[in-house]
Amino acid sequence: NIVMATIDLSKYDINAVPNASDMVFGIVVSDWNEQVTHSLLKGAYETLTKHGAKEKNIHVFHVPGRFELVYASSKIQKEMPNIDAVIALGCVVRGGTPHFDYVCEGVTNGLAKLNAEGTIPFIFGLLTTDDMQQALDRAGGVLGNKGVEAAVTAIKMVAFSDALTRDK
Repeated sequence: NIVMATIDLSKYDINAVPNASDMVFGIVVSDWNEQVTHSLLKGAYETLTKHGAKEKNIHVFHVPGRFELVYASSKIQKEMPNIDAVIALGCVVRGGTPHFDYVCEGVTNGLAKLNAEGTIPFIFGLLTTDDMQQALDRAGGVLGNKGVEAAVTAIKMVAFSDALTRDK
C-alpha cells in the first residue's frame, strides 16, 4: 500500500522559519504536468519571498520533464557557486506502465546522490501520485501546496548548513 500525505502541506509554524534575506535559491521546475508544477512553483516562490528572500536571489529554471530535474540541479550547483539550495519541483502521475516507477526511482536516487555528495541541500519537491486529482490536491488544493513545504525545507536546510559552517 502507498501512504500519501493527508495533512495540509502548506501549514507550518511561521516563527520556526529563519529569515531568508541573505539566502540564494535555485528552483528547477518540470514543465510536464504544468498545471500542477507551475502551482508548486508559485507556492515555493511566494514562500521564499514571504520569509525575506529577495526576488533577485531566486533563480527559476524550467526543464521539459521530471528526469531532467537531476541534471539541472547538478548543473546549477556547479555553475552558480552563490546558490545556497536547489529546490526540484515536479509531478509524476501513475499510469498503466512501469514508467512511473522508473522515473520516480531515478529522480529520487539522483537527488539523494546530489545531497550526499554535494555542498548544498537539494530539496525533493516531486509529487508522486496515483492520479491527477491527488496531484492537484497537493499543488494548492485541499491538501495545501508541496511547493510551500519545499521552500520552508530549503530555508531551514540553508540555515542548518550555515550554522555548521559558523561553528567551525
